[in-house]
Amino acid sequence: MCADVFEYYPVNQSEILSMKVSGFALSIVISGLVACTWVEPTKEGSEVLVVKASKVETCKKLGTATTSVKHKVGIITRSDEKVTEELTILAKNKAAEMGGDSIVAQSEPVEGSMSFYIYKCGE
Repeated sequence: MCADVFEYYPVNQSEILSMKVSGFALSIVISGLVACTWVEPTKEGSEVLVVKASKVETCKKLGTATTSVKHKVGIITRSDEKVTEELTILAKNKAAEMGGDSIVAQSEPVEGSMSFYIYKCGE
């Protein structure tokens, strides 16, 4: 009957161990990818400051930037800290491109996206 439909496939201990090692290696690789920083600051972007709204009252507002990064790799959710760090780096790079020297976060990150106000406070 039904048992005849399925072919018996014997599995030996070395195959089981190999599957366990492969699964462990895959989890290490995924963990490493989740922890990696994919975004690098530009030279100009690294000079942009992240400030509170109260510090830009006398500054010129240049606009806004909404940045996005992957907040999940496969089924693994990346750490909020790492995602926020990358979103901020992207916003600082964008601010530098726009001639800004300061950014203020508009909100907390939501699913890998965050908005910032861009200001020119210096000369």
